[in-house]
Amino acid sequence: MSEAIVQVRDLTKRYGDVEALRGVSFEIAEGEVFGLLGPNGAGKTTTIEILEGMRLADGGTARVSGLDPQTGGAKFKRTVGAVLQSTSLPDKLRVDEALALFAQLYGSRADRSALLRRFGLEEKRHALYGKLSGGQKQRLAIALALVHEPRVVFLDEPTAGLDPQVRREIYDIIEELRREKKTVLLTTHYIEEAERLCDRVAIIDHGNLIALGSPRDLKQRSAGTTRIEVALSKPMNDGELRALEGVTDCRSLDGRIVLHSTRPPQTIVALVKHLESSSNELQSLEIAAPTLEDVFIELTGRRLRE
Repeated sequence: MSEAIVQVRDLTKRYGDVEALRGVSFEIAEGEVFGLLGPNGAGKTTTIEILEGMRLADGGTARVSGLDPQTGGAKFKRTVGAVLQSTSLPDKLRVDEALALFAQLYGSRADRSALLRRFGLEEKRHALYGKLSGGQKQRLAIALALVHEPRVVFLDEPTAGLDPQVRREIYDIIEELRREKKTVLLTTHYIEEAERLCDRVAIIDHGNLIALGSPRDLKQRSAGTTRIEVALSKPMNDGELRALEGVTDCRSLDGRIVLHSTRPPQTIVALVKHLESSSNELQSLEIAAPTLEDVFIELTGRRLRE
Protein backbone atom coordinates (compact mmCIF):
# COMPACT_ATOMS: atom_id res chain seq x y z
CA MET A 1 0.00 0.00 0.00
CA SER A 2 1.24 3.49 -0.85
CA GLU A 3 2.01 6.13 1.74
CA ALA A 4 -0.91 7.44 3.81
CA ILE A 5 -2.33 10.72 2.53
CA VAL A 6 -4.96 10.94 5.30
CA GLN A 7 -3.96 10.31 8.89
CA VAL A 8 -6.31 10.31 11.88
CA ARG A 9 -4.94 9.75 15.38
CA ASP A 10 -7.00 9.37 18.57
CA LEU A 11 -9.66 11.81 17.35
CA THR A 12 -12.17 12.90 20.01
CA LYS A 13 -15.16 15.21 19.87
CA ARG A 14 -17.86 16.00 22.41
CA TYR A 15 -21.15 17.87 22.05
CA GLY A 16 -22.22 18.62 25.60
CA ASP A 17 -22.71 15.27 27.29
CA VAL A 18 -22.52 13.35 24.01
CA GLU A 19 -19.19 11.81 22.98
CA ALA A 20 -19.39 11.87 19.19
CA LEU A 21 -15.85 10.50 18.71
CA ARG A 22 -13.94 8.42 21.24
CA GLY A 23 -10.35 8.07 20.09
CA VAL A 24 -10.85 7.19 16.41
CA SER A 25 -7.68 6.33 14.46
CA PHE A 26 -7.11 5.25 10.84
CA GLU A 27 -5.01 5.99 7.76
CA ILE A 28 -5.94 6.22 4.08
CA ALA A 29 -3.45 5.44 1.33
CA GLU A 30 -3.20 7.68 -1.71
CA GLY A 31 -5.48 6.44 -4.48
CA GLU A 32 -7.66 4.43 -2.08
CA VAL A 33 -11.45 4.53 -1.83
CA PHE A 34 -12.04 4.40 1.91
CA GLY A 35 -15.43 4.16 3.58
CA LEU A 36 -16.70 5.20 6.99
CA LEU A 37 -19.59 2.80 7.56
CA GLY A 38 -22.05 3.06 10.39
CA PRO A 39 -25.59 4.00 11.43
CA ASN A 40 -26.84 7.56 11.66
CA GLY A 41 -25.28 9.29 14.66
CA ALA A 42 -22.26 6.99 14.73
CA GLY A 43 -19.72 9.81 14.27
CA LYS A 44 -19.10 9.54 10.51
CA THR A 45 -20.04 13.10 9.58
CA THR A 46 -18.19 14.55 12.57
CA THR A 47 -15.03 12.74 11.44
CA ILE A 48 -15.26 13.92 7.85
CA GLU A 49 -16.09 17.50 8.90
CA ILE A 50 -12.95 17.60 11.06
CA LEU A 51 -10.90 16.36 8.10
CA GLU A 52 -12.49 19.02 5.89
CA GLY A 53 -11.55 21.74 8.38
CA MET A 54 -15.19 22.56 9.07
CA ARG A 55 -15.16 21.39 12.67
CA LEU A 56 -12.55 21.54 15.42
CA ALA A 57 -11.62 18.34 17.23
CA ASP A 58 -11.40 18.27 21.03
CA GLY A 59 -8.42 15.94 20.95
CA GLY A 60 -6.19 13.93 18.66
CA THR A 61 -4.81 14.91 15.27
CA ALA A 62 -6.04 14.94 11.68
CA ARG A 63 -3.77 15.43 8.66
CA VAL A 64 -4.49 15.50 4.94
CA SER A 65 -1.43 15.39 2.68
CA GLY A 66 0.57 16.34 5.77
CA LEU A 67 -1.53 19.46 6.40
CA ASP A 68 -3.60 20.38 9.43
CA PRO A 69 -7.14 21.17 8.20
CA GLN A 70 -7.36 24.06 10.64
CA THR A 71 -4.07 25.74 9.74
CA GLY A 72 -3.33 24.49 6.22
CA GLY A 73 -4.83 27.57 4.59
CA ALA A 74 -5.05 27.91 0.81
CA LYS A 75 -2.73 24.96 0.20
CA PHE A 76 -5.06 22.68 2.16
CA LYS A 77 -8.13 23.99 0.31
CA ARG A 78 -6.53 23.24 -3.04
CA THR A 79 -5.72 19.71 -1.88
CA VAL A 80 -9.26 18.65 -0.99
CA GLY A 81 -12.68 18.65 -2.61
CA ALA A 82 -15.84 18.03 -0.63
CA VAL A 83 -19.46 17.08 -1.20
CA LEU A 84 -21.39 17.81 1.97
CA GLN A 85 -24.29 15.75 3.25
CA SER A 86 -26.58 18.51 2.01
CA THR A 87 -25.54 20.87 -0.80
CA SER A 88 -27.60 24.00 -1.37
CA LEU A 89 -27.03 26.73 -3.95
CA PRO A 90 -29.23 29.72 -4.86
CA ASP A 91 -32.23 28.49 -6.85
CA LYS A 92 -31.64 31.05 -9.60
CA LEU A 93 -27.96 30.26 -10.07
CA ARG A 94 -27.37 28.52 -13.40
CA VAL A 95 -25.30 25.35 -13.65
CA ASP A 96 -22.53 26.92 -15.73
CA GLU A 97 -22.46 29.96 -13.44
CA ALA A 98 -21.94 27.69 -10.42
CA LEU A 99 -18.97 26.00 -12.09
CA ALA A 100 -17.52 29.37 -13.12
CA LEU A 101 -17.92 30.70 -9.57
CA PHE A 102 -16.19 27.72 -7.95
CA ALA A 103 -13.41 27.74 -10.54
CA GLN A 104 -12.80 31.42 -9.77
CA LEU A 105 -12.78 30.80 -6.02
CA TYR A 106 -10.09 28.15 -6.44
CA GLY A 107 -8.17 29.99 -9.15
CA SER A 108 -8.78 27.03 -11.43
CA ARG A 109 -8.72 27.04 -15.22
CA ALA A 110 -10.80 23.89 -15.44
CA ASP A 111 -12.51 23.02 -18.71
CA ARG A 112 -16.09 23.59 -17.60
CA SER A 113 -17.54 22.11 -20.77
CA ALA A 114 -15.61 18.90 -20.15
CA LEU A 115 -16.93 18.75 -16.59
CA LEU A 116 -20.48 19.24 -17.80
CA ARG A 117 -20.08 16.41 -20.31
CA ARG A 118 -18.43 14.14 -17.77
CA PHE A 119 -21.31 14.49 -15.31
CA GLY A 120 -24.14 14.41 -17.81
CA LEU A 121 -25.05 18.07 -17.31
CA GLU A 122 -24.25 19.51 -20.72
CA GLU A 123 -27.91 19.92 -21.63
CA LYS A 124 -28.49 21.57 -18.23
CA ARG A 125 -25.73 24.14 -18.70
CA HIS A 126 -28.18 27.06 -18.57
CA ALA A 127 -30.70 25.45 -16.21
CA LEU A 128 -31.48 27.07 -12.87
CA TYR A 129 -30.26 25.16 -9.83
CA GLY A 130 -33.76 25.16 -8.38
CA LYS A 131 -35.06 23.33 -11.46
CA LEU A 132 -32.60 20.42 -11.24
CA SER A 133 -33.59 16.96 -10.04
CA GLY A 134 -32.03 15.50 -6.91
CA GLY A 135 -29.63 13.38 -8.96
CA GLN A 136 -28.61 16.33 -11.15
CA LYS A 137 -27.94 18.45 -8.06
CA GLN A 138 -25.73 15.70 -6.63
CA ARG A 139 -23.79 15.29 -9.89
CA LEU A 140 -23.28 19.06 -9.95
CA ALA A 141 -22.06 18.98 -6.34
CA ILE A 142 -19.43 16.39 -7.29
CA ALA A 143 -18.42 18.43 -10.36
CA LEU A 144 -17.95 21.49 -8.13
CA ALA A 145 -15.82 19.44 -5.73
CA LEU A 146 -13.54 18.42 -8.61
CA VAL A 147 -13.27 21.77 -10.40
CA HIS A 148 -9.77 22.41 -8.98
CA GLU A 149 -8.43 18.85 -9.42
CA PRO A 150 -8.03 17.99 -5.71
CA ARG A 151 -5.92 15.04 -4.55
CA VAL A 152 -8.45 14.00 -1.89
CA VAL A 153 -12.24 13.96 -2.30
CA PHE A 154 -14.61 13.80 0.67
CA LEU A 155 -18.12 12.48 -0.02
CA ASP A 156 -20.52 12.60 2.93
CA GLU A 157 -23.48 10.24 2.31
CA PRO A 158 -23.26 10.92 -1.46
CA THR A 159 -26.31 8.79 -2.38
CA ALA A 160 -28.60 9.43 0.60
CA GLY A 161 -32.17 10.01 -0.50
CA LEU A 162 -31.51 9.22 -4.17
CA ASP A 163 -33.40 6.60 -6.15
CA PRO A 164 -31.60 3.37 -7.13
CA GLN A 165 -30.88 4.47 -10.71
CA VAL A 166 -29.24 7.73 -9.61
CA ARG A 167 -27.31 5.89 -6.89
CA ARG A 168 -25.82 3.63 -9.56
CA GLU A 169 -24.81 6.72 -11.56
CA ILE A 170 -22.98 8.07 -8.49
CA TYR A 171 -21.32 4.67 -8.03
CA ASP A 172 -20.00 4.89 -11.59
CA ILE A 173 -18.54 8.34 -10.85
CA ILE A 174 -16.78 7.08 -7.72
CA GLU A 175 -15.36 4.10 -9.60
CA GLU A 176 -14.09 6.51 -12.25
CA LEU A 177 -12.37 8.53 -9.52
CA ARG A 178 -10.67 5.33 -8.38
CA ARG A 179 -9.39 4.70 -11.91
CA GLU A 180 -7.99 8.25 -11.91
CA LYS A 181 -6.12 7.40 -8.66
CA LYS A 182 -8.02 9.99 -6.64
CA THR A 183 -8.16 9.38 -2.91
CA VAL A 184 -11.80 9.17 -1.86
CA LEU A 185 -13.24 9.13 1.65
CA LEU A 186 -16.97 8.48 1.71
CA THR A 187 -19.41 8.01 4.55
CA THR A 188 -22.35 5.66 4.15
CA HIS A 189 -24.82 3.46 5.98
CA TYR A 190 -25.57 1.42 2.85
CA ILE A 191 -23.98 -2.03 3.04
CA GLU A 192 -24.00 -2.59 -0.73
CA GLU A 193 -22.34 0.79 -1.27
CA ALA A 194 -19.42 -0.02 1.00
CA GLU A 195 -18.98 -3.53 -0.39
CA ARG A 196 -19.07 -2.38 -4.02
CA LEU A 197 -17.00 0.80 -3.83
CA CYS A 198 -14.54 0.67 -0.95
CA ASP A 199 -11.04 -0.80 -0.91
CA ARG A 200 -11.23 -0.64 2.88
CA VAL A 201 -13.85 0.39 5.42
CA ALA A 202 -13.81 1.58 9.00
CA ILE A 203 -16.98 0.56 10.84
CA ILE A 204 -17.95 3.18 13.43
CA ASP A 205 -20.56 2.95 16.17
CA HIS A 206 -21.26 5.40 19.00
CA GLY A 207 -18.03 7.25 18.25
CA ASN A 208 -15.86 4.12 18.40
CA LEU A 209 -14.03 2.47 15.53
CA ILE A 210 -15.05 -1.16 15.97
CA ALA A 211 -13.61 -2.78 12.84
CA LEU A 212 -11.18 -1.84 10.05
CA GLY A 213 -10.18 -3.66 6.88
CA SER A 214 -11.24 -4.58 3.37
CA PRO A 215 -14.87 -5.70 2.97
CA ARG A 216 -13.61 -9.17 2.10
CA ASP A 217 -11.35 -9.40 5.15
CA LEU A 218 -14.06 -8.15 7.49
CA LYS A 219 -16.55 -10.67 6.16
CA GLN A 220 -14.03 -13.38 6.99
CA ARG A 221 -15.19 -12.88 10.59
CA SER A 222 -18.23 -14.85 9.47
CA ALA A 223 -16.33 -17.15 7.11
CA GLY A 224 -17.75 -20.62 6.80
CA THR A 225 -21.21 -19.60 7.99
CA THR A 226 -24.49 -18.89 6.25
CA ARG A 227 -26.95 -16.21 7.35
CA ILE A 228 -30.48 -17.48 8.00
CA GLU A 229 -33.12 -14.87 8.84
CA VAL A 230 -36.59 -16.04 9.88
CA ALA A 231 -39.92 -14.53 10.89
CA LEU A 232 -42.12 -16.59 13.22
CA SER A 233 -45.84 -16.49 13.97
CA LYS A 234 -45.11 -16.24 17.71
CA PRO A 235 -42.26 -14.48 19.53
CA MET A 236 -39.46 -16.81 20.59
CA ASN A 237 -36.46 -16.30 22.82
CA ASP A 238 -33.37 -16.51 20.60
CA GLY A 239 -31.68 -18.50 23.35
CA GLU A 240 -33.96 -21.42 22.45
CA LEU A 241 -32.44 -21.61 18.98
CA ARG A 242 -28.75 -21.30 19.87
CA ALA A 243 -28.54 -25.04 20.51
CA LEU A 244 -29.81 -26.00 17.07
CA GLU A 245 -27.40 -28.03 14.95
CA GLY A 246 -24.81 -25.88 13.16
CA VAL A 247 -25.79 -22.57 14.80
CA THR A 248 -22.83 -20.39 15.79
CA ASP A 249 -24.75 -17.19 16.55
CA CYS A 250 -28.42 -16.27 17.08
CA ARG A 251 -29.98 -12.85 17.69
CA SER A 252 -33.44 -11.27 17.73
CA LEU A 253 -33.59 -8.16 15.54
CA ASP A 254 -36.64 -6.10 14.58
CA GLY A 255 -39.03 -8.92 15.42
CA ARG A 256 -37.05 -11.42 13.33
CA ILE A 257 -34.38 -13.92 14.27
CA VAL A 258 -30.98 -14.02 12.56
CA LEU A 259 -28.93 -17.19 12.82
CA HIS A 260 -25.44 -17.94 11.54
CA SER A 261 -24.92 -21.59 10.72
CA THR A 262 -22.04 -23.73 9.54
CA ARG A 263 -24.52 -26.41 8.42
CA PRO A 264 -27.58 -24.60 7.00
CA PRO A 265 -29.55 -27.66 5.77
CA GLN A 266 -29.29 -29.34 9.16
CA THR A 267 -30.05 -26.07 10.95
CA ILE A 268 -33.23 -25.52 8.90
CA VAL A 269 -34.45 -29.07 9.52
CA ALA A 270 -33.77 -28.71 13.25
CA LEU A 271 -35.49 -25.31 13.26
CA VAL A 272 -38.67 -26.66 11.63
CA LYS A 273 -38.81 -29.57 14.08
CA HIS A 274 -38.31 -27.23 17.04
CA LEU A 275 -41.09 -24.93 15.83
CA GLU A 276 -43.47 -27.85 15.39
CA SER A 277 -42.78 -29.02 18.93
CA SER A 278 -43.37 -25.46 20.19
CA SER A 279 -46.63 -24.98 18.24
CA ASN A 280 -44.98 -22.15 16.33
CA GLU A 281 -44.94 -21.50 12.59
CA LEU A 282 -42.36 -20.28 10.10
CA GLN A 283 -43.69 -17.21 8.25
CA SER A 284 -40.62 -16.48 6.14
CA LEU A 285 -37.05 -17.67 5.73
CA GLU A 286 -34.17 -15.96 3.92
CA ILE A 287 -30.73 -17.48 3.30
CA ALA A 288 -27.71 -15.39 2.28
CA ALA A 289 -23.95 -15.16 2.49
CA PRO A 290 -22.71 -12.99 5.38
CA THR A 291 -22.40 -9.24 4.72
CA LEU A 292 -20.71 -6.34 6.47
CA GLU A 293 -23.96 -5.86 8.35
CA ASP A 294 -23.48 -9.29 9.88
CA VAL A 295 -20.09 -8.14 11.14
CA PHE A 296 -21.78 -5.08 12.62
CA ILE A 297 -24.52 -7.19 14.21
CA GLU A 298 -21.99 -9.57 15.74
CA LEU A 299 -20.06 -6.64 17.23
CA THR A 300 -22.98 -4.50 18.40
CA GLY A 301 -26.08 -6.69 18.52
CA ARG A 302 -28.09 -4.33 16.27
CA ARG A 303 -28.52 -3.41 12.61
CA LEU A 304 -26.65 -0.64 10.86
CA ARG A 305 -29.81 1.38 10.18
CA GLU A 306 -31.23 1.33 13.69
